[in-house]
Amino acid sequence: MNSALPHSPAADRNKGPILDRLRALLPVGARVLEIASGTGQHAEHFALASRSGGWGWQWQPSEATPAGLLPLAERLAEVPGVRPPVVLDVRQPDWPVAAGGAGWDAIYVANLLHISPWTCTGALMRGAARGLRPGGRLIVYGPFIVEGEPTSPSNQAFDIDLRSRDAAWGLRHLSDVQDEARAAGLGFEALHDMPAHNRLLVFARPAG
Repeated sequence: MNSALPHSPAADRNKGPILDRLRALLPVGARVLEIASGTGQHAEHFALASRSGGWGWQWQPSEATPAGLLPLAERLAEVPGVRPPVVLDVRQPDWPVAAGGAGWDAIYVANLLHISPWTCTGALMRGAARGLRPGGRLIVYGPFIVEGEPTSPSNQAFDIDLRSRDAAWGLRHLSDVQDEARAAGLGFEALHDMPAHNRLLVFARPAG
C-alpha cells in the first residue's frame, strides 16, 4: 500500500464497530453503493471482511469529484468485491445503478451530512429512494443531535468548529433528517449508538 495515500485515523477507529452493524443489516451478496468514500478505508475493510467471511458483498465506492477518485482507485485496485470508484454528487439526479438494474440492496454514507450544505441531506434521501430496491436500506453514520438527549461536550465543540469553517456545515438534528427521509418516501428503522458519540441511522425503502 502506498504510504502517501490519504489516511484517516478516525476511519481506522470506527471501521470495526460499523462493520459489526453492517453484518446484521446487509444480506449475503448485498450490492452496496457507498457515497463519499473519502480515503477508501471503509470500503477496503468491509470488502476484505466480506471476502474472509464469505458474505459476497459487492461494493461500489464513489466521490463527489473526479480528483477524489484517484486515491480511491489506488487503494482499492486489488481489493476483491470492490468496483472501480465513480463520481457521484448526491445533488445530481443521475446516480450509478446496481448491476442488473434491480436497485441497490443498501446505500452507505459516513460523515457527510455535517460537512455539506443542508440541501445535500434532502438530495441524499431522494436519491436513495430512487436507487434502492424495495426493502433496501440507507445506512447513515455520523454525529447527530438527538432531541431529548444531551449533546456531548465534544460534539458541541465540533459543531461550533464546523460552523466557524463553513456556515452551511454543522451537526444535524435527527428529527430534521427523519423529516427529509419521510418526505422522500423512506421509513426510519433504527438508531444505533456508536463509539465516540456517533450514531448509525437506518432508513428503508418500503418493500411493497
